Amino acid sequence: MDGPRCESQDLLAWFDRCRRDLPWRSTSDPYRIWVSETMLQQTQVERVLPYYEQLVSTFSDVDALARAPLEDVLAVWSGLGYYRRARYLHAAARQIVARGGFPRTMAGWLELPGVGPYTAGAVASIAFGERVPAIDGNAARVLSRFAALEDSPSGKTGRRRLTALAESLVDDDRPGDSNQALMELGAVVCRPSQPRCHECPLEASCKGRLQGAAEAYPRRKPSRQVIEERRLGVVVRAGGRVLLFRRPEGASLLAGLWEIPWIAWCARDNAARELRSRYGGNWDLDRSCGWVRHSITHRDIRFEVWTGRLTSGCHIAENPEAGWYTETEVGGLAVSSLVDKVMRCAAD
Repeated sequence: MDGPRCESQDLLAWFDRCRRDLPWRSTSDPYRIWVSETMLQQTQVERVLPYYEQLVSTFSDVDALARAPLEDVLAVWSGLGYYRRARYLHAAARQIVARGGFPRTMAGWLELPGVGPYTAGAVASIAFGERVPAIDGNAARVLSRFAALEDSPSGKTGRRRLTALAESLVDDDRPGDSNQALMELGAVVCRPSQPRCHECPLEASCKGRLQGAAEAYPRRKPSRQVIEERRLGVVVRAGGRVLLFRRPEGASLLAGLWEIPWIAWCARDNAARELRSRYGGNWDLDRSCGWVRHSITHRDIRFEVWTGRLTSGCHIAENPEAGWYTETEVGGLAVSSLVDKVMRCAAD
């Protein structure tokens, strides 16, 4: 036995010995597997675990998720980031229920909103045993190093070559475990820096390792330019409550989430006027509490935090997109982690 068949068996043997005990690995329920794979996109396991447990305990199955208001789903997701995933998860749940059940193939999963090749391949192989690859960032790193691929995984040629290589490593009898093993290997052994090559079941055949240049792979495309923004936000409190506004559903970022009122940064003398222009009402700024930093996709945001007062004219009670909330109530809303950073800064 040699070639991909041998390497696949070595990978599975390693996985059987070394895999982490994760809650979605002890079930064949496609709902829980799908939720976990959606949450794990661009997010580390340790960060996902509490959110996964909260979501599947709040919405026990796909029917419960489909029935829930989107606002409730976003509230459970609050703080995990990449909120578009939660919106797609909710929309896909409604389609699954409308269709009468889960798709059983990768092609069927790809028809659902927000489901790409990685998630579709993962759920189809793990939950339904279809022999298809699932390539996340960890798997792409392993495969790129294993074959010393000169093409970036994010390009068309690189993706095509990675897919062909991943397909050759999928075991006929254990396709889901094959995919999980490859992803697990990238997460705990074939790490971005300082890979533990001596622990790798593929070490003997890894071209990157044999070249002595494993960390040179995967090859990367030039990074997108980071957009730097400066904002000024105001924490307004009254009667033990804080004022929040809800972003429009059509916003390009953080759509539908609640946030502290803010404007593009300007000098204090102009801030009240800019706040009135954006939100209405008359604003007074009291004191600057300092700056917080926050990253969203390719934006690096520096946020100056002020405390202030809303004196008149902004009819919050008549605005469904604004409201006063206690600290406990804020914890139950769909908010970004920036709100927590700002609130902590204002409390210091």
